[in-house]
Amino acid sequence: MMITGRVLGCCELCKRMNLLKHVRKLLRPSERWLQPHSSRYSYCSVSSSHAVSNEHRKTGGSGFSSKLAAGPGFQDFVKNVATGEKGAPDLQEEVEETHPYLPEDSQIGSGRKVYFETYGCQMNVNDTEIAWSILQKKGYLRTSDLAQADVILLVTCSVREKAEQTIWNRLQQLTALKRRRPRSQTPLKIGILGCMAERLKKQLLEREKLVDVLAGPDAYRDLPRLLSVSESGQQAINVLLSLEETYADVMPVQLHPQGRAAFVSIMRGCDNMCSYCIVPFTRGRERSRPLASILQEVRMLSDQGVKEVTLLGQNVNSYRDTSEVQFCSSEPTHMSRGFSSLYKDRKGGLRFSELLERVSRIDPDMRVRFTSPHPKDFPDEVLQLIQERHNICKQIHLPAQSGSTRILQAMRRGYTREAYLELVDHIRSVIPEVSLSSDFIAGFCGETEEDHLQTVSLLREVRYNVGFLFAYSMRKKTHAYHRLQDDVPGEVKQRRLEELIRVFREEAASLNLGLVGSTQLVLVEGVSKRSAAELSGRNDGNVKVIFPNLEDPTDCASGGTAGIKPGDYVQVKVTSASSQSLRGVPLCLSTLKAGSGCTLQGSGDTG
Repeated sequence: MMITGRVLGCCELCKRMNLLKHVRKLLRPSERWLQPHSSRYSYCSVSSSHAVSNEHRKTGGSGFSSKLAAGPGFQDFVKNVATGEKGAPDLQEEVEETHPYLPEDSQIGSGRKVYFETYGCQMNVNDTEIAWSILQKKGYLRTSDLAQADVILLVTCSVREKAEQTIWNRLQQLTALKRRRPRSQTPLKIGILGCMAERLKKQLLEREKLVDVLAGPDAYRDLPRLLSVSESGQQAINVLLSLEETYADVMPVQLHPQGRAAFVSIMRGCDNMCSYCIVPFTRGRERSRPLASILQEVRMLSDQGVKEVTLLGQNVNSYRDTSEVQFCSSEPTHMSRGFSSLYKDRKGGLRFSELLERVSRIDPDMRVRFTSPHPKDFPDEVLQLIQERHNICKQIHLPAQSGSTRILQAMRRGYTREAYLELVDHIRSVIPEVSLSSDFIAGFCGETEEDHLQTVSLLREVRYNVGFLFAYSMRKKTHAYHRLQDDVPGEVKQRRLEELIRVFREEAASLNLGLVGSTQLVLVEGVSKRSAAELSGRNDGNVKVIFPNLEDPTDCASGGTAGIKPGDYVQVKVTSASSQSLRGVPLCLSTLKAGSGCTLQGSGDTG
């Protein structure tokens, strides 16, 4: 193969970089091999007839070929290449991407201190831990003192306008801090990470030059380079979305190592395309993290003493790992009865039920939760597994969004009110003691007073333990933005939201009052925010439980005594309740297995 063209530049580095571009352009698509769930291409060998040989370099044109002969060959760019049978490319280990214009020393952070602020959902908490893991390996230090920071990174949310406005206000404050920084100190750099970086990239870069670095949800690996570029005074940006990035090989570093609960991301992106939702446009298409990587992280957390893991994903129960040949089959996806999706049925892959089962086997004394699911993806095998395993919490998040079939259709949710209620009844028949939570939107496009009253009636009929309720906020790029009218006045949205919150709290308070007199197994999180004399934790249903901090409670298993500390399981007898929490007295220390078997129900109405 003769390479023709012109090598630009006046130094050896320029020659090498431009030659690499020529070689990449000449590779046919079939000769690029993408490793499953990898964020970068790994180039494997091509057949010998396409290799650039020394003979070719010697016999090319007199001008260009002489330069080419003195320069690097194709093998200089592809290391550890092996050719399989009949010249077929073999997948090789991925070679870490390098940037020749950055310092060779991996410690490019040079001890600079990074300060994180995280806004929004649990996925953003996990994203913060991923970003910190990447920066830590490059020599950055973390600080919890804003005044000591050299780099301030905000991990942002774009789901609602209010969340974005919070960031804009915070940027104004940080910019003022940046201007007051003494010239004798390293210039302060401000970065925006996550969904807002992808959605508002142009505004963030141009609006009063508030931001130095922008990194979208799939660009955290590039953070060291972006920060290095910003050191020269330039703005640096990477908000490209990926079809493969899952950060499977990045072990998140917890921001609070002493914590006894952790989030584990199992998938990224969403394909549901609900008409109100910005997530598919800020986080991209669904892709699942390989099973082996997830299990490795959960084992590591168990070894560190973590007592509760929450499996995370925008549509967590649609998990489908196709990274290994043995996972591939023709078995179709099983949806909840009466539910549908906008995308075609997907076949093959290791499904959520198998992942949940394997995670639950790692540590019998570790609670397992998952969020956020879609109601369409609750086949019987998932429900039966939750009921059978003592360490999988009997708590399910079941986002309804509305109680009106007409509005659900406008939202493109893929189900009716009747199908949703049928699923609720089925879940409670399989898991009688289940605790349900949900999301609701007040004042969606075209919502009438009758539609609103149907949502109110759904809240009363289902009776949720936990609820997340918001007024509708239209987002650009969404289906609703292009096809629907945001025609419900703001004051009407607010009134309807307040009515939904009031009804939810009434029903939640009734459910919690039914637990007075019962004994709940509580995983201790730490000291209560309101009183140092009290501890707080959560029961299996994810309801907060507050109780006095006794110095020497009895150990149920040994009959001895020990002080209560975060990460302990404690049997607490409930004495009072509100819509938000339970209060009680600690009886004894316990274990997850022992406590799950001896929890006593109250005599009241538990719904």
